[in-house]
Amino acid sequence: MAGQRNGRTVHDLRRENRAAVLQRLYFEGPMSRFTLGPATGLSSGSISNVVAELVTEGWVEEAGSVDSDGGRPRTLLRVAPGRGQLIGVDVGETRVRVELFDLSLSELARTERPLTLKGHDVGGIVRHIRDGIEEVLGAGGVTEEGLLGVGIGVPGIVARDGEVGAVVHGQTIGWNAVPLESLLRETGRGPTRLPASAPYFIDNGAKTLGQAEMWFGAGRGTRNAVVVLFGSGVGACVVTEDVEQGRALEWGHLTVRVRGRRCRCGALGCLEAYAGAEALLERWQEAGGRPPQGTDEESALTAMLGAAYPQGGGAADPTAVAVLEETAEYLGAGLADLINLFQPERILVGGWAGLQLGQRFLSAVKRYIPTYALSYPAGRVAIDLGRLGPDAVTVGAATLPLADFFARGGRRAAPVREAELPGWQTALEGRQPS
Repeated sequence: MAGQRNGRTVHDLRRENRAAVLQRLYFEGPMSRFTLGPATGLSSGSISNVVAELVTEGWVEEAGSVDSDGGRPRTLLRVAPGRGQLIGVDVGETRVRVELFDLSLSELARTERPLTLKGHDVGGIVRHIRDGIEEVLGAGGVTEEGLLGVGIGVPGIVARDGEVGAVVHGQTIGWNAVPLESLLRETGRGPTRLPASAPYFIDNGAKTLGQAEMWFGAGRGTRNAVVVLFGSGVGACVVTEDVEQGRALEWGHLTVRVRGRRCRCGALGCLEAYAGAEALLERWQEAGGRPPQGTDEESALTAMLGAAYPQGGGAADPTAVAVLEETAEYLGAGLADLINLFQPERILVGGWAGLQLGQRFLSAVKRYIPTYALSYPAGRVAIDLGRLGPDAVTVGAATLPLADFFARGGRRAAPVREAELPGWQTALEGRQPS
């Protein structure tokens, strides 16, 4: 067929060429037109055409120059950071964090809303997300046209439904088939509505953490890695050559002890029932420890670590030490399972609890790897802490719309018009969580 080559249309080829140039400039720029050719495999004519389009549209801008061998200086190019904005949302265990970023993922505005009640009330979470988005958009002075999309990281499994969009199955937080995307759009129909035309990208929080670390953190340059999220619960994201964008794993619900402690998912003996921060604090209290009362989970974990590893040479709390040592073995066994299953080059530990526990505790975990893992893959894996800190899930959530933008070759997602929105009340009938 005219206009097609190997099943791809001229439009497809142009989109792919634009995507290749944008991604090279984003991750390796600034670069000149001269170096973009070999880096992308495109001809000089294709580079000139694509760059001219992207400069005209404002997505690419000049960023200085470099000397050439005997010729005129070569102009350097980069993705224009202020041309568009992205929102990342982390629906965590203890708070909802919302951040506004430019295209370079530099923070423009942020807000946090603590979760004070046990469990995640769906209506409350939706309000937190809505209000947070409105707040950062207002603080950043962003128009609806400037927003490329909203990425949201959530606990649980995310499925796609043709009628209502992303549906969250978060068993540990009491969410049963929650149609989060449609609830957000429905909530946005008030006088201070959310941007209805902006696309929403909702995925598991461990996956967004993994994507952030692979793009910008300790996983950069690694082709095969597992990124572990260690917070109130436990999750993981595996990245291989076959799954470059990463795949979320419900690693926390791997059985580590038959007929063991009941997990908050309802099953017995899950890793999360022993290694999640919530369970860790419960076990400390059950063993006779004294977690501080009336504080949030993060503060309580800080207190436990202070009791086990006192500053200034004080006496350690033997109960806290024993619970942490047992937890290190459970985590070591859990990491060994990941090593045996996926044989990664690298395992990165992130999440607020993982970062709090830090290098000292990670060393204790590593001691148990040889006990439970096969020697060959265990000898080839590096285990480290993530580099992006407690905001990594939010940054990773913002990469979801950014990755879509790249895949479209620097074209915005088609706006959602009011006439195209489903009848939400009909679509959601019978699907509200109990």
